[in-house]
Amino acid sequence: MTTTAPQKPKDRFPKKRRLLRHADFEQVYKQGRRHFAAHMTVFYLPRDKNSGNNSNTPQGFRVGFTVGRVLGGSVQRNRMKRRLREAVRLSGFPPEVSADVVINPKRSLLGADFADVKNQVARAFQVIGKAIEKTIEKATEKAVKSV
Repeated sequence: MTTTAPQKPKDRFPKKRRLLRHADFEQVYKQGRRHFAAHMTVFYLPRDKNSGNNSNTPQGFRVGFTVGRVLGGSVQRNRMKRRLREAVRLSGFPPEVSADVVINPKRSLLGADFADVKNQVARAFQVIGKAIEKTIEKATEKAVKSV
């Protein structure tokens, strides 16, 4: 009897869409803005097209998660990260806006309905997209006026 290895799902959270480096997290915290939701706080920092360290940095959101020990043991913290990762994956990555995003959950995330979590993540992405577009419009108007 032969056993086959379980197949990986095709709709995984791609590594290109993850925020992995500590320096990137610190930059988002220090220079970015915040969006508050019932079960999480979302930090974001717009990225220029030229600002990536390497040329293969994708357009769109790069997302990272921070879950401190204050929120519970490792089982609870990992459950929070899995729920958030899946909510982000299902919400999609808007390709028209480039930003680094860090999501900090609150303890209430564990007891929250997953549909609520998914809606809050999608709403946060919408708010971030609108805020970044508004910032780009202001910068464009300022550049046009200065010429």
